Amino acid sequence: MPSFRNSTKQLADAGVDTAIISVGSTEQCGPCLPLHIDTLVAEYFARAFGERLNAYVLPTLPFNTAEEHASFTGTVTLRPSTVMLVLEEIVAGLRAQGFRKQVLTCGHGGSYWLTAFIKHINRQFPDTVIANAHQGGARVWEEARRQAGLGGRGEVHGGAESRALALYLAPDCVLPGTFGSAIPEDEQAYMDYMTWEKITPDGSWGAYAESDAEVATAEAGRTLLEYFVTHQGTWLAEHLAGACERKGIPA
Repeated sequence: MPSFRNSTKQLADAGVDTAIISVGSTEQCGPCLPLHIDTLVAEYFARAFGERLNAYVLPTLPFNTAEEHASFTGTVTLRPSTVMLVLEEIVAGLRAQGFRKQVLTCGHGGSYWLTAFIKHINRQFPDTVIANAHQGGARVWEEARRQAGLGGRGEVHGGAESRALALYLAPDCVLPGTFGSAIPEDEQAYMDYMTWEKITPDGSWGAYAESDAEVATAEAGRTLLEYFVTHQGTWLAEHLAGACERKGIPA
């Protein structure tokens, strides 16, 4: 699997025509977890899917749309149009170099621009396939949660699940302490457009207490990610081949 860590000659000699573009986020995850969890998750996805597809893995873009978190110190948020414009130029540049199969993966659940971008860019470049690595992935993620012992908690962001991911991907960045609270289900109607300090005081949509220590572990984070990329990666390889067939692009 070639990546940005290789030289341009090594990449050219590898003869790959598939690229993995990944987008993370720099956003608050509550008082005890680092701001780059979504970026680390996106990097993990990119490496795993790159290995599955023998693709060129690009560095992860660490900024995204994170308006809901913007009131919390350290969060960086971009306009959806800015993110899409940057990605469009990346896609176009890779296409000109012969990467006619490209996969976009995100570590941030609030990337609501993603579906519109995928549809737009595939129409713009009829000789190139741009696939959403997470299409239909919500069901796979839910099962991955169950496999990791993190299912049924009603968490959205910054709870025990996020702690497990952080312990696996960046253990030195996790601070001790309890955080978060149970948020009423009817508050979810506001989550996509209301800034979260109006909903959850410390930014954690989901609670972590000392009694959760045996659940929110690095092993749980590893299981969650490994299950997801294994099963979603199988679907992605089949889907990408099908998309190439339909667009008349060599698989």
